[in-house]
Amino acid sequence: MSMPLRQSLRLGGYLMKQKLRRREKFPILLELEPLYACNLKCAGCGKIQQTHDWLKKRMSVEQAVAAVEECGAPMVSIAGGEPLMHKEIDEIVRQLLARKKIVFLCTNAVLLPKHLHKFTPHKNFAWMVHIDGLRERHDQSVCKDGVFDEAVAAIKQAQAAGFRVMTNTTFFDTDTPQDVIDVLDYLNDDLHVDNMQISPGFAYEKAPDQEHWLGPEETRQLFRKAFSDGRRKKWRLNHSPLFLDFLEGKIDFDCTAWAIPLYSLKGWQRPCYLMDDGYVATYQELLDETDWNAYGRGRDPRCANCMAHCGYEPTAVVATLGSLRQSLRAAVG
Repeated sequence: MSMPLRQSLRLGGYLMKQKLRRREKFPILLELEPLYACNLKCAGCGKIQQTHDWLKKRMSVEQAVAAVEECGAPMVSIAGGEPLMHKEIDEIVRQLLARKKIVFLCTNAVLLPKHLHKFTPHKNFAWMVHIDGLRERHDQSVCKDGVFDEAVAAIKQAQAAGFRVMTNTTFFDTDTPQDVIDVLDYLNDDLHVDNMQISPGFAYEKAPDQEHWLGPEETRQLFRKAFSDGRRKKWRLNHSPLFLDFLEGKIDFDCTAWAIPLYSLKGWQRPCYLMDDGYVATYQELLDETDWNAYGRGRDPRCANCMAHCGYEPTAVVATLGSLRQSLRAAVG
């Protein structure tokens, strides 16, 4: 299955407007990082490697909203760090929903029960809970025992309160096709989350674990086997069919990192969420002053193993909306 109908219709209308305006580069989703601090020290994340001064900083509500309005993306994914450690995160969410943005609040869910009362269910809001596998695998990934059980309990609490809940799962070279099947079956059939998002891991430069990243062919083999026997169609995956084809190696795409920009405490990060080649003050500067042709597999050696969602999903989405056949396929899915 593909992304939710409301999200697909909103994206379709937005992309049609960009086409009519003849815009070549435009944002689809903004990755917003209002803080770097986190309550966990995951092996695959380098965000908490920031200096102590940066870990203490918090983005103001006004700055966060201004960045969203500046770039104009219809969707916002609020990450970090752990966003629930930001004292005004609920106000940031309220302000964005008031501006008719689709908002995903990414969290490891450990703090979710403590802060759930600050939020109200909304058709354009969803919790995005990080789940990197079943109990043993997930706790190993976040480097702390018991987190999987806490996350599952928090998901059930949010569901009972009427919230949409989604999950985000990153896979590494230690994962097997059966690992992919097991966690997606559990999230889909047992936990009944609304949608799942998946991505092969990419080597953050400052991540503690620099050994267990998937290469392109390993990624294709992993998902080709996991998706076989029609399993892919039954899972409520928050992806376009073409992106899932890309993960299987049925089609290849160029990276369009400009479509999912990152705005953090330091500004607009060049060129993408996963790589840090400096910062600029405005989204337009990011578009105009970044040599986008210098990035991507086959261009920059650092991109050689990347097949991550943030670089290739927007390419797949644009390709889907540019084809009647693929649009119908996504709608049926």
